[in-house]
Amino acid sequence: MTHHDKHAGKSEPAEPSGTLAERLFEQLTEAILQGEIPLGSKLSEPLLARKYNVSRGPLREALHRLQERRLITRSANQGARVIEATPERLSELFEVREMLEGLAARSAAVNMSDEDRDALRQIIENHEAQLEGLKPEVHSALGTTDRDFHFRIAQASRNPLLIGLLCAELYPLLRLYRSRNDNPALRRRSAVEHRRIYDAIIDHDAEMAELMMRRHIASARVRRIEALL
Repeated sequence: MTHHDKHAGKSEPAEPSGTLAERLFEQLTEAILQGEIPLGSKLSEPLLARKYNVSRGPLREALHRLQERRLITRSANQGARVIEATPERLSELFEVREMLEGLAARSAAVNMSDEDRDALRQIIENHEAQLEGLKPEVHSALGTTDRDFHFRIAQASRNPLLIGLLCAELYPLLRLYRSRNDNPALRRRSAVEHRRIYDAIIDHDAEMAELMMRRHIASARVRRIEALL
């Protein structure tokens, strides 16, 4: 064993296993969401342990967290496997999203601060400027503007449980279904719907805010499912 090997062998215990498992969970999550680990692929514990230079304990803890977040499935017969992106799973995801984001919009209409309101208005104005060609658009898995709009409303709900369910659990899953079809007409429609939701929120009309948000998500659900078929 070389001096480097001895040093490498001593490096892992310096980091608490809980911290190591947390870091590994984040790395594996990003690898799945970025497509580096393909959907539906089987996960080999020995290969992952070697690739990330970790022992089986932290690895299994990280895999358990991935299972809790519904990014992988585990069974006695097939072991660990990344989930498949199916129309059925997407439909279930959007059904839950519609209810949760409707509640977030309702709560934001009551609890939104001046800072939240100003930030949300800026997000909408940026989107509208991008559509008019006045400002370049920054693309991401979900679309930066769309992501920022929904994240801001979730945060403005002031409900920690709701924020966790949406921002930490549901929104990452949506990245598995990212659309590569950049349709300008659909983006314009989305911008109009965002403006209607915003207007209801700043009017403190909780019922209208929830209704507009649920309609917006229901419409997106149809488009996303059609894109998968």
